Amino acid sequence: MIIVLDFGGQYNQLIARRVRECHVYCEVHPYTLSLEKIREMNPKGIIFTGGPNSVYGEDSPQYGKAIYELGIPILGICYGSQLMAHTLGGRVATAPVSEYGKTEVKVNTNSALFEGVFENTICWMSHTDYIERIPDGFEVTASTKVCPVAAMENASRKLYAVQFHPEVMHTVQGKVMLANFVLKICGCLGDWKMNSFVETSIRSLREKIGDGKVLCALSGGVDSSVAAVLLAKAVGKQLTCVFVDHGLLRKNEGDEVEAVFGPNGPYDLNFIRVNAAERFYAKLAGVTEPEKKRKIIGEEFIRVFEEEAKKIGAVDYLVQGTIYPDVIESGLGKSAVIKSHHNVGGLPDYVDFKEIVEPLRMLFKDEVRDAGRELGIPEHLVSRQPFPGPGLGIRIIGEVTPEKIRIVQDADYIFREEIAKAGVDKNLAQYFAALSNMRSVGVMGDGRTYDYAVVLRAVTTSDFMTAESAPIPWDVMTKITNRIVNEVKGVNRVLYDYTGKPPATIELE
Repeated sequence: MIIVLDFGGQYNQLIARRVRECHVYCEVHPYTLSLEKIREMNPKGIIFTGGPNSVYGEDSPQYGKAIYELGIPILGICYGSQLMAHTLGGRVATAPVSEYGKTEVKVNTNSALFEGVFENTICWMSHTDYIERIPDGFEVTASTKVCPVAAMENASRKLYAVQFHPEVMHTVQGKVMLANFVLKICGCLGDWKMNSFVETSIRSLREKIGDGKVLCALSGGVDSSVAAVLLAKAVGKQLTCVFVDHGLLRKNEGDEVEAVFGPNGPYDLNFIRVNAAERFYAKLAGVTEPEKKRKIIGEEFIRVFEEEAKKIGAVDYLVQGTIYPDVIESGLGKSAVIKSHHNVGGLPDYVDFKEIVEPLRMLFKDEVRDAGRELGIPEHLVSRQPFPGPGLGIRIIGEVTPEKIRIVQDADYIFREEIAKAGVDKNLAQYFAALSNMRSVGVMGDGRTYDYAVVLRAVTTSDFMTAESAPIPWDVMTKITNRIVNEVKGVNRVLYDYTGKPPATIELE
């Protein structure tokens, strides 16, 4: 195992992802993790992440020298590299020239960290401080035109530091560098596979739950579906899957979920469908702020589950399909809150269950899909695009009303249908229609209209932590636009969102 110690940087979760791509198990922990706990976990290596602080600041998070005496290989990235230099006697200062973006870096290929890397390679920089003087016993192993210490190391102590970010895709050979660290320097075997995760999870779930009853919050999306089948394998009929149709689903989706997981579907599950649309609409009436909408929907979900649990009787555990990006974006740990996912940051203060079980909590989306394949879930379910738990409630800007839900359902259905017909969907990670709160003047026939603008969005991404807008062929967009304005009552304008993540989020809310 590799431990990633989180100092609050924006790319921290990607470090764990890249390590796992080397088939090495990795966990992310806050920088407050004690030395005693680290010793107890016995990792093969430690990675310090980036972070927003300056190491010489009063509130700078840091470890003392003792962590470097554990004999465990350490790789410091960005802030982590500066922390290593600062703690071990070097000097960190404000850089004369800040570096941001793709930068050519000259590396010493004799370093174990840079084995197989081009002498001149492109890396992603993002820093205003720099290492002005390296500690005794270290040597410089990489530099740029304006950064004399782009990397340093004390190979005898297995301490390595890089000023750039090897975990992001823009660092062309970053995967090679991280593989060198975890496989060659740390000596990890690289034999952690998804079947190991599935087997271990089923075993640990059986031990945890024993003969208790379990309620699974099933939305029909990839994450909750994989969680449901995983629990079914672990505890069988002790599991009841509750599907809450909150009236904020895509067109026809409630019936589609029931067809798969209900009594006539392929899975031997206890399945309950709760039609709660009016209840959710009433709670959302007059609410326009997206974070507030998320929290209202999250709390109402829990209340429905609690009521269903009482009907079943003596339910101890609530299972949710929380995945790692949900946890990060909800601000648990040291990262900033981007948005509260209804199954993490959107939970109410009081939950009437003995424990919430989140078996996929440490997995990225593509890892969840791999787990689904290991569990034998059909490919059309495993590969379907994500859908947020709060549903269309957050794809409607402003107040949620039945009329707006009808508009966005119909527009989204047309968009997805035409994208699939054109064969464009194979290259897209997520695509959907959202409803803006903008109304504008249009003309249809000989009449004036004053109707809503629908916003279409499609992105490509491998991990949903960063994303790029997808270029949809113009003829396809033209057909989609014509259909939406002609077939969806209340819409007279169609816009396309070309913004990536960051600065936007994937959802439009």
